[in-house]
Amino acid sequence: MILIVSSFFLYAASGLVAPWWGIVLMVLVWLVLFVLCCMWWTPYPKRLVWIGLVSYPLWFCLMVGGALVFGWEA
Repeated sequence: MILIVSSFFLYAASGLVAPWWGIVLMVLVWLVLFVLCCMWWTPYPKRLVWIGLVSYPLWFCLMVGGALVFGWEA
């Protein structure tokens, strides 16, 4: 759970590169991951680690994808 919570700062502080609507979409993606972690807390505790680990490369792919497709730049 620490991994997913700590990745929130990447998603929320992407304003140097992403426009406001991009940040809103990325925070919504993070929120889906967080809710999934909360739902799987008791039944599947080992999956939380994988979701937390996936959240970092997912953020990177969203940032690079946004820069390539939409022309986001610092």
